[in-house]
Amino acid sequence: MIKIGIIGGSGIDDQLGLENVQKIKKHTPYGSPSDVISLGKLGGRDVVAVARHGDKHRIYPSNVNFRANIWALKELGVTHIIGATACGSLREEIKPGHLVFIDQFIDRTTRRHQTFYEGHEVCHIPMAEPFCGQLRALLNESAREQKLDFHPSGTMITIEGPRFSTKAESKMFRMWGADVINMTTVPEVVLAREAGICYAAIAMSTDYDCWHESEESVTLDMILATMKKNADSVRLLLKEVIPMIAFEQCTCKEAIKTSLL
Repeated sequence: MIKIGIIGGSGIDDQLGLENVQKIKKHTPYGSPSDVISLGKLGGRDVVAVARHGDKHRIYPSNVNFRANIWALKELGVTHIIGATACGSLREEIKPGHLVFIDQFIDRTTRRHQTFYEGHEVCHIPMAEPFCGQLRALLNESAREQKLDFHPSGTMITIEGPRFSTKAESKMFRMWGADVINMTTVPEVVLAREAGICYAAIAMSTDYDCWHESEESVTLDMILATMKKNADSVRLLLKEVIPMIAFEQCTCKEAIKTSLL
């Protein structure tokens, strides 16, 4: 049975418009998830949602318990995850307010657990194509029909944080081919693959990263206004996409079967 997991990022959190909501606490072998978990319906589908940064955005990126979040969703029967994440733009054409359905990542994190297998087994999970192609295709199709401002693909660079990049780092990331930057995609997408769950991300551009010599200084009010616009677009997108998810078989789910030593 298909069950959709939603991991809400900055600006999304608990404003998904779920119906028949039930809140539960969940414990895992890796500790507690970021927050209580919401069970409900969206578009007639069973949905399980968790706020990545906890209630009122109290958990900074490096302290998010990514393993507990993914483990809890897996135990609750989630088959597909859509993760929403705020990001900075590294490209002129990716304007604040645009959505990006990323298809690649570059990992610049340094202190995060990236596997469930730390005992007697070693897992070498393939990540050449880290995001589910079928989910991304649905997101692109729906965004196109709704005439949203979006980009069908892009490379996310995930930094450790919580500080932002220096201008030198920002320019270097552009040279590496990154399109957007955030602090949470890794290891979330890696752990989802180990759990055999299809995963796609909606990256929400809030502002240009510091490489951009903008004529107008970016203020917190401007970022918050952009985040609200992004959140409205994502909620609309989720409402349309979730009923369209019909596939059960996918290479995302099979990778773990040949990855364990």
